[in-house]
Amino acid sequence: MAIVAVFQSPTLTQSTYEESVRQLSGGRSRMEKPADWPVKGLLVHVAGHGPNGFRVVDVWESEEAFQRFGEKLMPIMKAIGIEGEPEVYPLHTVVSA
Repeated sequence: MAIVAVFQSPTLTQSTYEESVRQLSGGRSRMEKPADWPVKGLLVHVAGHGPNGFRVVDVWESEEAFQRFGEKLMPIMKAIGIEGEPEVYPLHTVVSA
């Protein structure tokens, strides 16, 4: 079952997000397609400033795929000072163009 993961934390800023992307991607400044991610299973990735700070929203094909990604991401987040856990819930509906 597909899941949604929403991450927002006072320690997640555009700058710390961009550093996590550089480390996940081997030095690139952007990951622009699902194949750029270090694990398979990403369906949608959105990041930007919301009313309460920087936020990342991902849709993964399964909780298992998201967990594999977390194994890559969590050490990076810890090293650059991003604290907190994502809110994760089952996907109900996706509409895309």
